[in-house]
Amino acid sequence: MARNKLEDRFTRKLSKSGSGRSVAMTLPIELIRKLRWQRGQKVTIELRGKELVIKDWKK
Repeated sequence: MARNKLEDRFTRKLSKSGSGRSVAMTLPIELIRKLRWQRGQKVTIELRGKELVIKDWKK
């Protein structure tokens, strides 16, 4: 598989998952490491206008 160009590193495609009722997107591993997120960690998603904001989940 070819490696992405540096300027395209943060460009992602949306794909259907499961029965088609959900959409998935991969996140760059360097962002996950920088945020120190772990596999299985809960996050919240917020819609602000036309932007999605993903935050660490707080109880």
